[in-house]
Amino acid sequence: MNDQVLILLAVALPFASVAGILLLARWPNLREAVTLTTAAAVCAIVITVFSRFHEGALMAVDIVETLPGLFIRFEVEPLGMLFALIVGVLWLITSIYSIGYMRGHNDPNQTRFYAMFAIAIGSTLGTAFAGNLFTLFVWYEILTISTYPLVAHAGTDRARLGARTYVGILLATSIGLQLLAILVTYAVTGSLDFREGGILAGKLDPAWAGLLYALFIFGIGKAAVMPFHRWLPAAMVAPTPVSALLHAVAVVKAGVFTVLKVTIYIFGTDFITSSGASDWLIWFAGGTILLASLVAMTQDNLKLRLAYSTVSQLGYIVLGALLATNMSLLGGALHISMHAFAKITLFFAAGAILVAARKSDISDMDGLGRVMPITFGAFLIGSLSIIGLPPFGGMWSKWYLAMGTVEAGQWLLLTVLLLSSLLNIAYLLPVPVRGFFGKAGDGTTVTRIKEAPASCLIAMIITSLACLFLFFYPDPFYELAMNTAGAR
Repeated sequence: MNDQVLILLAVALPFASVAGILLLARWPNLREAVTLTTAAAVCAIVITVFSRFHEGALMAVDIVETLPGLFIRFEVEPLGMLFALIVGVLWLITSIYSIGYMRGHNDPNQTRFYAMFAIAIGSTLGTAFAGNLFTLFVWYEILTISTYPLVAHAGTDRARLGARTYVGILLATSIGLQLLAILVTYAVTGSLDFREGGILAGKLDPAWAGLLYALFIFGIGKAAVMPFHRWLPAAMVAPTPVSALLHAVAVVKAGVFTVLKVTIYIFGTDFITSSGASDWLIWFAGGTILLASLVAMTQDNLKLRLAYSTVSQLGYIVLGALLATNMSLLGGALHISMHAFAKITLFFAAGAILVAARKSDISDMDGLGRVMPITFGAFLIGSLSIIGLPPFGGMWSKWYLAMGTVEAGQWLLLTVLLLSSLLNIAYLLPVPVRGFFGKAGDGTTVTRIKEAPASCLIAMIITSLACLFLFFYPDPFYELAMNTAGAR
């Protein structure tokens, strides 16, 4: 099978699976078999693409020419390969988790859930393999629209309100700001191609670079830079598998992935540093890191606490892009993968607690760890990786981000990163501490609680072990991140 076919299959298979999911709606086992088979096939294809790319293959395919010289184009480059690898692997793991979660909740709309989930994954892979800014924008918007039904899945007034906030902010920022930035870029350069070193140097007056960069940074709403972050906490009304993959991996990572792509391949890091385009924007990223951490500490609802934690962690990646040094770009790209495995573990644990104990507030979780040790143990591992402690993968990305602030001479931002890690401890570790050592108010009730369904536990164990494994063997993601940082 040639390289072009592999790329097209990776994007198309999730969409093709929707027909099977809908046709087999009356037979849950067969419907879920389609989901698992497709997810496994996509995972295998993405790994094959990675293997060929690692061997030096140049992989690109043009689909259709929309305007003279402007194609819908797919292309594999290091950052896109890193993102696709995460999505391909974690869709399979989340599909395993979703079976136990959705059945444990006796959800009445499971067919719609699996169908829309597949469309969202296909859209995310289209974003990852986008070969120019036009193609990326198209798939970015399809991802926004396809995830709206997933956020509104419960059908309650609260779910619909959260979904409207979600889609309203994301569409307003992308159409009102990001699209404007894309049009300006095209008008100035006559191109939207991704090129090493960027396409703006020598074409755009450096005095305007900061304004155009700001249109991109705030227009890429999925990166959740404050004040355009409210969509993410609002989206926590979604079922936990949606929160886990789409808001710990696909949607939010599509945002920071786009920020890195624009930084490296549209502006070019040399142009950013010479023009001072990011000099004032870095403080929005630093403020997002700290303020979101402080808000997370005030949240008693576990999913909301994790949501604000995500806003803060996305700020790390945006900061890495804005600093535009080799170390900061390496750290930012690496943090996409390290944060993905750690945060999805935390969301898996939150969903397991909801399924098994029907509890969502941290203040009600005292003593639960003693009857749900696997769940709370997984939460502890994910927390330690988010904090950045060895021997867990999150240490590497935070280390390189810190080195990036040193390389840029931004000592105050180094302080921000260190203080943020202390705040991570303050809002994450109380959950497993209360679970294992807290005294339950009603011991009789707690003793009747047991672990979540086996499929939920299997998924949590896999992602927890991945957090540990990535400390000792980060090589696939590290090499891709290194190549990304070197694309100047």
